[in-house]
Amino acid sequence: MKADIDMVISHDGEKWIARNDSMAVEGRSFPELDANLVESLRETGRYDGSHLTVFMGFDITTIPSWIHQYAPHYFNRYVHVDV
Repeated sequence: MKADIDMVISHDGEKWIARNDSMAVEGRSFPELDANLVESLRETGRYDGSHLTVFMGFDITTIPSWIHQYAPHYFNRYVHVDV
């Protein structure tokens, strides 16, 4: 599946954080994160009326190295949003 936007996702112990070179969004749950993502995309003005696929690849550097063998794709997610 091809994404329109690629982001890196991590968790700081309290909230999910998705970021790339042009934006960062946070949320305590995935629904809150996704809602904040849509709001941030709307604020840019570049995606009005668009249906986008956003890939969020988990930042595995935030978890212990011994888990990497089990989790290189485990937390990745695709989000489909209407802006």
